[in-house]
Order: sequence, then structure tokens, then C-alpha cells
Amino acid sequence: MPVTDPEGLRSAPQVQALISFLEHEAQPMIVLDPDYNILAANTAYRRQFSTVDKPYIGHKCFRISHHYDVPCDQAGEHCPMKKAFELKGPDRVLHIHHTPRGPEHVDVELRPILDGRREVVAYVERLVTVRHASARPSAEGLVGRSPAFNAALAAVQRVGPSTLAVLLLGESGTGKELFARAVHEASPRSGGPFVVVDCSGLPETLFESELFGHEKGAFTGANTRKKGLVETAQGGTLFLDEIGDVPLSMQVKLLRLIESGAFRRVGSVETQQADFRLVAATHKPLAQMVADGRFRQDLYYRISAFPIHLPPLRDRVADIPMLVDSFLQRGSDAKHRISVEPAAMAQLQHHDWPGNIRELRNVLDRARLFADDGILRSEHLPEQFGQSLAPLGGPATTHPAQALTSTRQRGGAQELAQRLAAFQGTRRELAAQLGLSERTLYRRLKALGLA
Repeated sequence: MPVTDPEGLRSAPQVQALISFLEHEAQPMIVLDPDYNILAANTAYRRQFSTVDKPYIGHKCFRISHHYDVPCDQAGEHCPMKKAFELKGPDRVLHIHHTPRGPEHVDVELRPILDGRREVVAYVERLVTVRHASARPSAEGLVGRSPAFNAALAAVQRVGPSTLAVLLLGESGTGKELFARAVHEASPRSGGPFVVVDCSGLPETLFESELFGHEKGAFTGANTRKKGLVETAQGGTLFLDEIGDVPLSMQVKLLRLIESGAFRRVGSVETQQADFRLVAATHKPLAQMVADGRFRQDLYYRISAFPIHLPPLRDRVADIPMLVDSFLQRGSDAKHRISVEPAAMAQLQHHDWPGNIRELRNVLDRARLFADDGILRSEHLPEQFGQSLAPLGGPATTHPAQALTSTRQRGGAQELAQRLAAFQGTRRELAAQLGLSERTLYRRLKALGLA
């Protein structure tokens, strides 16, 4: 392993023995001194994270991984070295690292190496690239890098290797199925099936048959034996989507399945044994439903061993440009790539997105049909865009960015005239800066006699 010797630490027998040991580890690992210098790296790290033209030995870890000039905690991120030093024990965090392939989510675990006086002499950092999410635009899968998104992804990384039941909580359209699949892919069962049960789409009369299967002749129309979704998920993951819609009459049978792993096909007296990892999801307030008697308390505690709250899109505004690029990639070839003008992107970021990512995808699918020249503009967005769509019977909500835009609008002719006189760019660029469409800006200027 190539080495230099910052302050003689790498030549210490303990560190040399550690380096020799890590060389045989399959996961990427590096050795750091207490001043953030990279002392050594094993072969797995060199293969995944290093390039010939960018040396790393003797360089600061935060410069190599983040391109920062200061440690992570001084750049507004959680620094595992600081925490590991305080605890004299391991710390783990999900970071976005710069790699030869571009920015990637990396699960980082840092362990301090202590001498006989329990002083930290070095650290071992283990790095695992998260394959089921992308920190840059992608044609498939989870996409994001905002703090709210990273927090949910870090929770997935924590629980994935375990056998705990996972409950995904969040508004409709926040990507629960993609997160459920991420749990599956992070688990030892990733090679098995991933089976989705849409609890809201199953009528009560068919729920038991679909879940557990049925024997031939069990009921009218049961002409053959049918394997249920529980059997289909054998050795893999069973995802119960919208579990809050499971009828009370079925909840007790679902509880028995989860607790004992036993079930019977409809029309059978033979007990079958299930083998699956449970992931459930809902947008409903299950705790309140338990209090109201609409959801069994014992079932609630069984499925919520590890709850993960998925952020709404309004809490992921920084991810919107990346998500927009990702959705526009899907269904497009290299010759027909669509770009988004700044004013339209500003509107997309100012919208409240009550329908979350599903609504964003639908808006883009519609708008791209009007982008004949390959540029998606403000006029291609829905007419009422930029105003929150309130639930039926409820008041409209306002995103903070929209409130700012409204304040600007209330500034009147004097403020707008001042902005117009001082602004050196085009009307389109001014509209983007104000968070307005170019058409809306023109209408306001015309109404104020400034057009």
C-alpha cells in the first residue's frame, strides 16, 4: 500500500498493523489521523473512490470527499469525526461525496482507534455507496440530496439490514413505494421478490383471497387453486401500501399473520408458514385512527417498529430542479431533450405541491407536450399555477416562497418601477427573479402603465 508519513503517525506499529488488516476487507476503508489527514486506504477504496490524477494520501478527508476547505461541521453538516472523538466510540452518518462517478450518497461509519490511555490516535472510516438512490438527475429510482430527503434515506440505510417491520408515513405522492423498494434493496432479502399489496384497491370481499390465496371451489368462480400474495413474497419483502384502508374485519387476520407467520388459504384447513419482511405505508393518521377505534392498537404496534417519515415536496424545494430533470429524461431520447427556462423553474419551486411528486410528474408530462422547441416555458404550466390547490372544503395554503412573491406584488407601482429601472437583464430574467411568469409580469406592468 503506497504511504507517505505525516508527522510519523503512519509508521507507528499499531497503525501499520491496522492498515495491513484493512487491506483484506471487501468494503472501502480509509485510515485518518486526528487532524483529518488520510493516512492510507485499502484496495476497495482505491477501486471505488480514487483516481490516478487526484492523489488523496496526506490530504484532508473533507477536501477529498466534499471539496470543502473546512471540516464538515464547520460547513453546516454533521461531522462523524467530531462525534466519534467526543463519544470515544463509533459514529455513522449519510453524506454526499464527490466520487469519480459524480456526487453519490455514501453511508459513512467512523470508528476511533484508542491507545492505552484511551486517547484517539487514528480513525477507521468505512464507506458504503448507496445504490438505490441518486444524488443527481436519474431516469429511475429515488432522486434527491436535500436534508429532508437524506434524513429519510439515512433511516432506510439504518433499518434495511435488520428484520424489523418498517412503517412509511407521509402525504400521498411522496414516493412510498420507491422508499419501500429501497428498504428491500438494502436488506439481505434483496435477491427475493418485492410484492406490492394495494390495500386501498382491494374490496373487502376479495382481500383475504388476494392476500392468502384460495383453494379450488372455495367460492363461486374459484375454478383453480390460487397462490396468494403472501406466498408470492416468500423469501422477500411484502409491501402493504395504504395499510390504513385495511378493513377492521381483516386486521385481526393480518395481525395473526405478522405475529406467527401462519396463514390459511381460503377454503383450506392446512396452515401455511410465511417468510417475508414487512414494509407498510399510509398517508392516514394511524395513531388517531387507533384512538377512534378505526385501527387495531395491537396491529399498529406490530407494524410501526421502525417508522420513517417521508418529507412532502414543499420541504424538498432544493430537490425540484433535479427531480424535474429526472422526469424530463424519462420518455425522452438524446435528440429530444427538454430544458426548462428560469421563469418556469422558479414557478415550479414556488408551488406548494399538495399532490407532491406525483403532481410534479403529472404537470411535467402535460407541459412537455407543448414544448415543441425543446424548451419548457411558464405558459406551458397550468393556468392557476403558483397558487396552492387546497383540499376540497379546505382553505388554500401558501408556501413561504409564494408569500414572498405576494409581498412583492403588494409593493405597488413604485416598487415595481424601481425594480424595473434598476434591473439590467431582460424582462424574462426579471420575472424569474420575482418568482413570476413572464406573462404575469407583463400584465402587471401593463396595468401599472409600465409596459
